[in-house]
Amino acid sequence: MSEISVPDDFPRAGRSGAVSGAQTKFLARLIDGKFITGLTDEELRERYVACEDLVQQLARYAAQKLADNPSSPADEVLDRVKAGVRKKVRLGTWTLSSAEIDWIMNRVRRMLSDRNAL
Repeated sequence: MSEISVPDDFPRAGRSGAVSGAQTKFLARLIDGKFITGLTDEELRERYVACEDLVQQLARYAAQKLADNPSSPADEVLDRVKAGVRKKVRLGTWTLSSAEIDWIMNRVRRMLSDRNAL
């Protein structure tokens, strides 16, 4: 999987967390003898692959919705798709950060624009 290149615009922020107490702390994991904050390169690639797969699925879904109802504005369809994604995250079905959701929806929007330009 290491041959997959993660685009520069893909969100790189790791998961956040909190630790109680008065002393200064930082969240890190011990991986292969090193303290790692955020995602490892492999974890980042895995998240990118999962998000890109979701982009492909959502772009097909949105394109089908637009084809089924050509009078619907694309922005309205994309807003409904984004609301559905946020609901899945809120219910715990999907684990996506806000930055990943924004990245996904921007990619879906670009894909739909590219399809309409043809």
